[in-house]
Amino acid sequence: MKKAKGNSSASESKDDARAVDKYIADLPEPARSTLKKIRAMIRSASPAETTEGFSYGIPAFKYKGAFFCYAAFSNHCSLFPMSGRVIEQFKSDLQKFETSKGTIRFPLDKPPSVSLVKKLVKARVALQEQKKAR
Repeated sequence: MKKAKGNSSASESKDDARAVDKYIADLPEPARSTLKKIRAMIRSASPAETTEGFSYGIPAFKYKGAFFCYAAFSNHCSLFPMSGRVIEQFKSDLQKFETSKGTIRFPLDKPPSVSLVKKLVKARVALQEQKKAR
C-alpha cells in the first residue's frame, strides 16, 4: 500500500484512508470486525501503489482508478469488484453467496475466505492492467 509523502496528492490519500478508518470505526459489531478483515484481505492482494478512499460513497481501493469497493449495510456486507466479469469468472466459487451483476453479498459476521477475496482482487487488478494497456 502506498505510503503518503509530503505532496498534496499523498496528503489527500492519507486523509482518504483516515476517512475509511472512521467509516469502519463508526460501524456496529459484527460489521466493524468483518470490514476490518475484508479491508486487510483486499490490501494484502493489491499492488503496492494502491490507495484508499471512497467511490460511490463507500470505501474503495484505487489502482489505476477505483477497482474494488466494500461496504456494510444493516443486514449484510458487500464486496463490489466493479466488474461483472470478475463475478462471472468466479461464479462457481461464489455459489454460497448472493450475487448480482456487480455485487457479492454476505452475512455481517461471515466474510468470504481470504483465498477467495485474494483471487477476486487479483482478477480485478489484472483487468485494470489490461484496461490501461490499451
